[in-house]
Amino acid sequence: MNHIFDFLFGQYAEYETFHIVLEIVAVIFGLLSVWFSKQNNILVYPTGMISTSIYVYLLFQWGLIGDMMINGYYFIMSVYGWYIWTRKVDATHFTPITKTTIKEHRISALIFIATLIFVFFVYQIFDKWTSWTAYVDTVTTAVFFVGMWLMAKRKLENWIYWIVGDIISIPLYFHKGFTFTSLQYLIFTIIAIYGYQAWKKNLDSNLQTLSK
Repeated sequence: MNHIFDFLFGQYAEYETFHIVLEIVAVIFGLLSVWFSKQNNILVYPTGMISTSIYVYLLFQWGLIGDMMINGYYFIMSVYGWYIWTRKVDATHFTPITKTTIKEHRISALIFIATLIFVFFVYQIFDKWTSWTAYVDTVTTAVFFVGMWLMAKRKLENWIYWIVGDIISIPLYFHKGFTFTSLQYLIFTIIAIYGYQAWKKNLDSNLQTLSK
């Protein structure tokens, strides 16, 4: 049993207690954020902003520039998403859940490519091409950037990007030595699958109402 515990959490013996506590707090608020997103609840943003703020600090301390940028972007997009989600499209209705349009798919592709290029140059500047994880980080950053943008616009397909990015992040963060964050992404994946189903049900219900 001790071997299993050491395998999962042994790396934390070298971490500061303060940082461990902060990571756990960030994980809790991160899980709350994804849960509220599944519920289509505006609280997704304030809880997410708390989590990302903590992670920006921790990842800076740990020297994980790419991961820090992801969370910094999350924070900025949370402000944008909070505005979009509370903006009324008419006198009584807020921005609804919709499917991604062809134009938005093209914008998503541009965001993905632009993110790859941006992260590449950032990693060059900070000399971070020292491990295979840097290449995976570049891809997951691009995937998450698109997912966050689509979520802010309340697009159903945002969940697909989250699921793909979360699945990649589970072993990635474990390899980096952040077991709590790795477990967070495991739970994220499960919630994201249910989130997609819940949003699709909501979308189908709205379409049926409009067709009557």
